[in-house]
This record gives sequence, structure tokens and C-alpha cells, in this order.
Amino acid sequence: MSDPVAVLPRAWGGPAGNGSLRATPEDFQVIEDLGLEPSGTGEHVLLKVRKRNLNTQEVAGHIARLAGVRQRDVSYAGLKDRVAVTTQTFSIHLPGKAEPDWRALEGDNLRVLDARRHHRKLRRGTLRGNHFLLRIHDFQGDAVLLRQRLEQIGAGGVPNYFGSQRFGREGSNLQRAQALFAGELKKARRDKRGIWLSAARSWLFNLVLAERVRRGSWNRSLEGDVMQRAGGAQFRAEADEELVERLHRQEVFVTGPLCGAPSRALKPEGAALDLEVSVLSPHSSWLRGLERFGLKADRRALGAPVGELEWNLEASTLEMAFFLPRGSYATVVMRELLG
Repeated sequence: MSDPVAVLPRAWGGPAGNGSLRATPEDFQVIEDLGLEPSGTGEHVLLKVRKRNLNTQEVAGHIARLAGVRQRDVSYAGLKDRVAVTTQTFSIHLPGKAEPDWRALEGDNLRVLDARRHHRKLRRGTLRGNHFLLRIHDFQGDAVLLRQRLEQIGAGGVPNYFGSQRFGREGSNLQRAQALFAGELKKARRDKRGIWLSAARSWLFNLVLAERVRRGSWNRSLEGDVMQRAGGAQFRAEADEELVERLHRQEVFVTGPLCGAPSRALKPEGAALDLEVSVLSPHSSWLRGLERFGLKADRRALGAPVGELEWNLEASTLEMAFFLPRGSYATVVMRELLG
């Protein structure tokens, strides 16, 4: 299977050119924004690090060994790219225990920036978002069209697709999810199984979003849509001019399905439900599989705002800075610009 994201439709009319991203890790920089400050006391240590050419799980393993705890006692808000320079925070459960010398972690690719106590474990998804600093080399294309695309993205955001990272190399996580649903994978580690199941429902979400991009309704409501405020609360859409304006200002977003077993999450009705059923019905075995393995149905915003967007194109180098809310992918932003 080739990259499963490459075939998805773009929202703003196609790329403005081509370029090289991640020629070096320094070309892709990520700074995590937790939206909180350590409380200063508690059973957990919040350890902020800057890593280069290391993935999040590798760093968690180094921390666990140094602290003398199980790796499951080291948590983080989200996974960060390996081929990048990323700043993120880990929490380590150390009740009544002295802290090790965190500087022992440091090396050419890892720096400790801060270590403070906190009263609560850092759980997955508990972050405000991420700041990105990207550098694209050898840009070849239409500079006027590039500016137009950037202005469209800054004003209207991008489709909130799950990025290629979620699906593994050439969609390998989707292939394993299919084998899992077919009963061909009898034994699998819990963490691996979770990755495959997450990939499966992420792909189903992408299919629904792709159809709404084709129809031009990813950023406008249909009858019966479930909406989501920028802060996260969901509500049923009621067609009026105020909702249209709030969508335009990206204060609210249309949502799509994160498939799974019945839950308390709001469900679409009418035209919105009909569209989702038409897209998902050919994948009934996957829907049943997600239910069987216990994932609970939820909703996710179809659009992602691209905040604090700045850019500079000089010679053939494009530099960009922007902020994305949690769960959104910088690579999805870039595919709206580059082929």
C-alpha cells in the first residue's frame, strides 16, 4: 500500500509548488504547549526536554531506566516526530522518592530544560497544541500562488486529516488492523494493537472528511451535523446566520466520526448522517471490529485552524511558523502547499 494520505483531496485547489522538507532535523522544529505550569509539589515530576533524532518512546525508555521505574510510570501528552528537533514534557511517577540527576540523560541529541514537581500525571491529549518552525528547501513553484494558499490557510484553516504518521510506513498499521479484524493476528501486544485500532478509525474518519472536502462541506454545516466549539464542547447544529459567521471565524467546527461502540457522544442526523453512512457502509467489517475491541465512538473536528501563521520566502527557501491545536498535523498543512 502506498501512502494512504497522498490520495486525499486538498481543500484549497492544489499545491503551489514543490520543495524539500526535513533535509536536516533542524528543518522541522516542534515546541509543545501544555497550557499549564507545574504546581511545584506532588508525586509526579514534569521533565521538559529537547530531543533531536529521537522518538518519544525512546526518550521515555531512557527516563524510566534512569529513574528506576517501569516505563508505564513515564507518560507524555503526545508522540513527537523522530526526524525533528522537538521540545516536550514527560511526567514520571516518583511518590516519596528522591529524583535522580536528570542531567545524566543528556547527550548530543537530548537536553534537559526543566524539572519540577506536579500533583497530577500528564495524560495523553492533555495539551493545548504545538508550535511549529519549518524550513522548506529548493522551493520551485509559483510564488504568487504560494502567497494565496498561505492566506487561504491562515484565514480558513485546513482539513483536519490524520497524517501519514498515524498509518505507518506505506500504511502498514492499516494492513495489521485488517489482519486483526479478520482474525489472522491472534496474539498482539496491547500497545501495538492499540496503534492498529487507532489507525483504522483514523482512516475511516479521513474517508468521511475526504468526501466532505470533495463536496465543499468540510467547513460548513449540513442538516443534523454535530458541531464542536474551539474549546471542545459539542452541540447540535441549527442553521442560522450566526452559526455561519462562527464557522467563518473558526470559533466552531463541523465534526466527523471516530467510530466505535455506542457511547454518550452526540450522533449526527439527517443529511449529515446520510453522508457518513454512505461513506462508511462499505467498511462494515472494520466498524464491527472497532466495536468488538472496545473503542468508544466519539467525534473530531473536520477543520483545524492554523494560528500565528508567519512565513518568509527568500531565494528558494521557505520558512514557516504556525500553531496547531492538539491532534492536528503539520504535514497536513504542508500538503495544502506542496506537491
